[in-house]
Amino acid sequence: MNTHRLRSLPHIALTSLLASSLLAAPALASDKDHDRAREAVKAGQVMPLRSVLERLEREHPGQVLDVELEEEHGRLVYEVKLLQSDGRLVKLELDAKTATVLRRKDRDRRD
Repeated sequence: MNTHRLRSLPHIALTSLLASSLLAAPALASDKDHDRAREAVKAGQVMPLRSVLERLEREHPGQVLDVELEEEHGRLVYEVKLLQSDGRLVKLELDAKTATVLRRKDRDRRD
């Protein structure tokens, strides 16, 4: 599988519109990654991360630990890691254009 990663983070914007709203802050992604992500939003290829996170808060509550934008099999996908209140770690893969959940993987604290 040829995967091209456009890394993004909870505290930094994929677009200039994303405000800081999360608690975790991993290492910064490159400016090139941000530029490519910003262009994908402008071109309508991906939903702005802010909109995706608002939808996730309603449908899959939890603390966002990490967000990545990747290209998989010609499709842009947001990969989101959440820590839920019961301690489970949830990894979601979302269609970046529609925010539809493509895959969900749950791990409890013992995994």
